[in-house]
Amino acid sequence: QLQLVESGGGLVQPGGSLRLSCAAAEFTLDYYAITWFRQAPGKEREGVSCISRDGDSINYADSVSGRATISRDNARNTVYLQLNSLQPDDTAIYYCAAGRRPGLQFCGYEYDFWGQGTQVTVSS
Repeated sequence: QLQLVESGGGLVQPGGSLRLSCAAAEFTLDYYAITWFRQAPGKEREGVSCISRDGDSINYADSVSGRATISRDNARNTVYLQLNSLQPDDTAIYYCAAGRRPGLQFCGYEYDFWGQGTQVTVSS
């Protein structure tokens, strides 16, 4: 099954930064909008940020607005999520998903492909 691969997570101190990457080896991401989700222990999955196929439309959840930047490099078949000023509440597994059909999930898509996630832990 086609899949996305996330990387870039890790342990970071409060106030630190990470850049997460979402890549696909077996299909072309530029046909899809890409969305980052996260799920913290004991909490529901929440949408974090999304970027349209051409990169012209970008959205952020209120929880990360002003601290996150999403971008895509279609030549590298990769989407990035830069997270700054990280706090313990940002601790979660971060997933990326690819979609192109209208739907009811975050950013208005149905998502066809998901990654396995990358752990982000913010702790001193």
